Amino acid sequence: MTDSIQPQIAIVGSGPSGCYLAQALLRAQPESQITIIDRLVSPFGLIRYGVAADHQHTKAIIRQFERLFQSPNVRFAGNLEVGTDFTLRELRDCFDAVVLATGLAADRELALPGGNLKGVVGAGTITRALNSHPGDGNELPELGSDVVIIGAGNVALDILRFLVKDRGGYAASDVADPALEQYLSRPAERVTLVSRSGAVDSKGDPQMLKELAALERATYRSPDTLGAPDPALDRTQTARLQALAEMLSVDRPEYQGPRVDLRFSLTPVRVVGDSRVQGVEFTDGSQIVTIPATSVVTAIGFTAAGSGTLEALIAQQSETGRVEPGLYRTGWAKRGPRGAIPENRACAKSVSDEITADLQTGTLSASGDKLGFVGLPEAAQEKAISYAQWLVLDAFEREAASPDRVRRKVSDHDRMVAVARGEG
Repeated sequence: MTDSIQPQIAIVGSGPSGCYLAQALLRAQPESQITIIDRLVSPFGLIRYGVAADHQHTKAIIRQFERLFQSPNVRFAGNLEVGTDFTLRELRDCFDAVVLATGLAADRELALPGGNLKGVVGAGTITRALNSHPGDGNELPELGSDVVIIGAGNVALDILRFLVKDRGGYAASDVADPALEQYLSRPAERVTLVSRSGAVDSKGDPQMLKELAALERATYRSPDTLGAPDPALDRTQTARLQALAEMLSVDRPEYQGPRVDLRFSLTPVRVVGDSRVQGVEFTDGSQIVTIPATSVVTAIGFTAAGSGTLEALIAQQSETGRVEPGLYRTGWAKRGPRGAIPENRACAKSVSDEITADLQTGTLSASGDKLGFVGLPEAAQEKAISYAQWLVLDAFEREAASPDRVRRKVSDHDRMVAVARGEG
């Protein structure tokens, strides 16, 4: 490959995985021409729509990605979907390399008897509603008085924090106020968070547990033994036990908000109910434990949405990003639903290294005959939302925010397009 060749690279997905990859590619291949494609009008994917609305410190990573999109070598093409506006084959015909960075958007189903009863809700459904995701509308599902959360990782803790917080807990956030008001009009009275693992291995980040303990909301109880500190435990396990002990301490006041029961080492057996959830049966290995429920929130992971060509490719998890020369994957599309935002940065670097190695060895050809974005169907080019147009929408949302919010997101896809084009 000569220095004059500018590889045309398409990244499908503008979340952290896709943005980290673009950054790594620009460092490794400064002449690359990168088009970042997203089916949504807005960039930033998981950060905008998946990170909890009250965790603005995490969403601040957007600032470094804003600098990425200011590069003359990077184009944002929003409002375009592979399989709808063009095929994967057409996309590959226009670019030297195509990288799938679409993530995994669908909640994993609860594969248990009763798992499809009304009242069984995926955690992602709640998170997307609170983040004004344009594909899911603004309304939360009815949760009722007794909420059971199955799972104890960070997503489960995000849901728990939402269930215990009051309105004041969302100052300086970008929460969807209609969804928040809907919940706070009839908040949960009792919440039970259930982990398959014992307390020490229950996956939740210790800092998120400490955040819950520090909130002047809710009362925490557990009939289960946490386990004693042990020199054999690693730093995270030790910190997790300490944080749980803070939550459950008899010295912690009984604040307003729901009563929260933390349960460990319980495996779900079935969801009980006729037409709607009435409870969940768990086993501790020796007996059945039944927990009443008006709703069940599952926080057990994510999977690919739909059954198209892209979904089939990202279902094949791998330790390498290379599907074949010219086609790659990064982030959860490569590894499956594990690892948080920092892990996606390391993953992007490794995939960038693979693409660079393929270019250097000639395994991947960059002959200069690929047209990139301008080779896509004319209708797709006209439909695409540019980064400059996104900035119009971004300013609109910020200006529409109330004094205690950082932005008021537009939640309707067509309205987002109109505003971005200056027509809304």
